[in-house]
Amino acid sequence: MFPLVAERRVAIITGGSSGIGLEAARQLAAAGHDVVLVARREGPLREAAESVGARWAAGDVADPESFAAVVAAAAEPTGRVDLVVHAAGTMGGTFVRKERLDEFERILRTNLTSAYVVAHAALASMGPGGRLVFVSSSSSHAPQPGRSAYSASKAGLNAFAAALAGEVERDGIAVHVLTVGPVETPMLDDVRFPMRTLGVAEVGEAVVWLDSLPSNVRLLEVQLSSVDDGPFAPELYVPEAARRLGRTQ
Repeated sequence: MFPLVAERRVAIITGGSSGIGLEAARQLAAAGHDVVLVARREGPLREAAESVGARWAAGDVADPESFAAVVAAAAEPTGRVDLVVHAAGTMGGTFVRKERLDEFERILRTNLTSAYVVAHAALASMGPGGRLVFVSSSSSHAPQPGRSAYSASKAGLNAFAAALAGEVERDGIAVHVLTVGPVETPMLDDVRFPMRTLGVAEVGEAVVWLDSLPSNVRLLEVQLSSVDDGPFAPELYVPEAARRLGRTQ
């Protein structure tokens, strides 16, 4: 564990052991935040935290008791949490006619129920100037056939965040949804077609920018995706599943 510095903004990052969460943590730590990474597996989490100079607290973002303990640890000794970036999530799922109810519910629990659990626990330690950033997906606006549970969970996340924003504005707490297109992370491994992707660095920069906004600014949603054409379009990203099928362009 790293020593606490009371003057720094305390930031809890869920899904912090890899991908968007880890990169957001890296950039926030570099910007001077006291970052606390959260994930379920202690080994990879500890290693990730050490790599970016952050603290860590293992916990389940969809379990109220587990995440309340995370918030309590993160808030020591000031009792304060200033920023929560909820980047934990899963894709998974399949076509409705094939999908089991337990799998559908698992995805909703991880992506949507967790948003309630995280917000409910964190708000008790947040005051004026606090901020919550929920990382969502373009599937919330353009649902994917074959990913009904994932699409529903992300659409629900956006609606939850919008309702929450209306509840906590009077307390001086800001809520943002960062809705991203495909991002080059292992979450895309099972996708069966090439695509233009963002890197985690661009998403991390958006998180840092959101936390730099003046507290009187209301900005519910930022949509972030890669350009498809022109001089700044990245090379096609070919997920592992697409590569196995010979779909490389």
